[in-house]
Amino acid sequence: MNLLEQQSDERLIAVAVLGDYEAFQELISRIQDRVFATALRITRNRADAEDVTQQTSLSLIENLASFRGESSAAAWILRIATNHALKLLRKRKDLATVSCDVSSADEHDGPLPHPHYIAQWKETPELLAQRADVRQQIDAALDQLEDSYRSVFFLRDLEDWSVRDTAEALGISESNVKISLLRARLMLRERLTKVFGDETTRVFPDHQHE
Repeated sequence: MNLLEQQSDERLIAVAVLGDYEAFQELISRIQDRVFATALRITRNRADAEDVTQQTSLSLIENLASFRGESSAAAWILRIATNHALKLLRKRKDLATVSCDVSSADEHDGPLPHPHYIAQWKETPELLAQRADVRQQIDAALDQLEDSYRSVFFLRDLEDWSVRDTAEALGISESNVKISLLRARLMLRERLTKVFGDETTRVFPDHQHE
């Protein structure tokens, strides 16, 4: 193990700012897989994710000196990657913002998704989390969400962004972030229940068997 490999991410940034390109390369090698995974989760397109990864590396070269240590280096870099992914998503959709395709009024006045598949889960979430196939099922359920809801869910529940930061990144109001997150959670819950639910405990709130 060389000396650079023993340094923290934050130390690598400090050294790279002084012109040490090897330190920069070490930092990139550590984080690029997570950057790509983050970009892929948002864009759902490998070519776009590769583009985001490259753009993130370029941004790091230009902005290393702006790192203030207010968060971890990894969190700071992943935020840069997320912003690039969202920007690409907006460009791909030819929209001014990542829109939830609804106005504030639509979000608040429209009914929340009504669950049609309600059942107890066969196992507790804690036990399910230990199963290797669960991650794939969750990813598949996320794939079925509209980009707008998936982006909100990803930033709030998976990346732990604040409501304010999520709203600013997506170009929507904080109230829309909250209601979109609730909608995303409800839709995910139902889709995952279809996979992990116990059919023998299923109830039919509309009394119509499907």
